[in-house]
Formats: sequence, structure tokens, C-alpha cells
Amino acid sequence: MEFLLSDVHDDLGSTVDALLTKADVASRARAWADGDPQPATEVFATLAETGISGLLIDESSGGSSAGAIEMAVAMEQIGRHALPGPVIETIAVLPVLFHAANITGERLSALAEGAIATCAIPPIAPMAPVADVAYLVRDGVLSTATVGEPVATVDPTRMVAELTPGEVLADGVSVDDAIDIGILAAAAQLLGMAGAMLTLAADYAQARKQFGRPIGSFQAVKHHLADVAIAIEMARPLVHAAALGIDGLAPEDTDIRRDVAAAKVAAGDAAHLASRRALQVLGAIGYTTEHDLSLYLTKTRALLTAWGTPAVLRQRVLESL
Repeated sequence: MEFLLSDVHDDLGSTVDALLTKADVASRARAWADGDPQPATEVFATLAETGISGLLIDESSGGSSAGAIEMAVAMEQIGRHALPGPVIETIAVLPVLFHAANITGERLSALAEGAIATCAIPPIAPMAPVADVAYLVRDGVLSTATVGEPVATVDPTRMVAELTPGEVLADGVSVDDAIDIGILAAAAQLLGMAGAMLTLAADYAQARKQFGRPIGSFQAVKHHLADVAIAIEMARPLVHAAALGIDGLAPEDTDIRRDVAAAKVAAGDAAHLASRRALQVLGAIGYTTEHDLSLYLTKTRALLTAWGTPAVLRQRVLESL
């Protein structure tokens, strides 16, 4: 199986990276945490203008008719910049869920045009990140939903809530594909966040001096950061392989559900290791809300359990063996 990205994918990643760098997502994330989502909402609109929001939406509904590998490439860059909001649900899960329910028209077009929406699919995603538009799937019944009382999480940009079902849109809906794409999107985001934390730690290690030398020149620090780099590079092919499986490009006997679970476990482990090692390198300043590392520390903790806890996903892998 070919794991290397093409030039098209590299260009896509570079485009998303440049767009989010220009947007200064960190300041918008802090505004979201302070109760003002509007600045980040503008980023969603910009992503829609470049076709990112509609990657998994058919061209007939205003999307790009792309696949899971393109979504994973974009989501890795979104994770690298710690974009707040229900990114996984808006860009990945809902387009696939609507396709499974044969829902087309305005609901899909709105997502492609930059609308922000959320969803819950119990038991793997029992609560949803807060958004004005929400959907719920319970026992195969897809419905609109009312968002309950917001509950704070460790990530101040990620409030979650229970959903109450409203208008029934479809029944007999299979949620397997939507769940798998949600797990993959979370894995790609975690991979991007791990890379961002490694960069923050490496830059700090080059700038911070002790005993007249950059701390990055000390062997212990080098080993810490090398461990993170290895974990990231071991996780990346698993994420790409899972995306290829979802796109139908893997060998016929591939267990896609296993590969998706393994990808998120590996990416989550890499992000968790990156968060710990980056905090060790930066020291106390990494705890402060003024430093960008804090955005990644809290989001990593939140996404580790989003769309499947490590225990649930490890169990899925175990059952496939």
C-alpha cells in the first residue's frame, strides 16, 4: 500500500496551513474560550471559500467530492493550529452521516458554505460540542436536536452538551461510516497538534539558554524531543492507511474499523507524549494561558476521549485479532 502523499495533497496541506497561519487562530481560540465565537466562525467561512468545509460533500451539493485522505490532510493542519469549535462534526461526521441517511439539499449545502453544526451518536459520542445547529442519531433514528445546558471540559474552547431529539429526518440510518470518519478526523487532528507541540518545544529549546548554551544542545532534551518525533512518524502512516481504507483503496481483506481505531490510538499516544515532553522543556510558562502551548495541552486532553476513548478503541483492535 502506498503511504506517501502526492503533490496535490502536499499543496492542500500547505494551503490550509497558510490560511490558518494568516488567520492567527490562537487569538481566535482565546476569544472563543472567553465566550466570543465570532472570530473563529470567520475562519470556518474562509475554510468554506477554499473548499475545505466541503471536502466530503458531493459537487452537486456545493462540495469538492474529495475523500478521506484529503480530509485527513486538511484536519492535520487544522489540528496544528488548534482551531476551536465542532470541527470534526462539521467537516467530517455530518457530511458522511447525511449521505448515509440520503439527505441532500440545503443541509449539505449549508455545511459546504461554512455553516457550523454539531452532532452526537451515542454511545461512542454521547455528548456534542456546543453549536447552534445540532443533530442526534439514536437507535438508527436521525433527528434535529436541541442543545442542553453546556458543560465545561478541560479545553475551555470545547463546551459539550447533551442533545434532545426534535424533528425526525430519517430512520434505519447506519452510523458505522460516520463514526469511523469521526475517529479518523480526531486522529488527524491529534497528529497535527503533536507536530505543533514538538515545534513549540524545539523552538524554545533553541532559544532558551542555561550555562551559556541553548538547552536544546543537552542530550536529555534532544532525547525527549526525538521520542516525540518518532511517535509522530510512527502514527502518521497509520492515519494515512486508515484514510485509504475508508476511500476503498486498501486491499480487499483490510479491516477498516481496526485500522481507524489503531490510527487514533497511535495519534493520541503521540499527542499525549508531545504534550508531556513539551511541558517538561518549557517548564512553568507552558501552563500559562498566555502561552500557545496551553491551547494544545487542553485540547489534547479533550480529544483523546472524543469519538472513542483509548480503552474503547484498543478493545476494538483486540477484538479484530
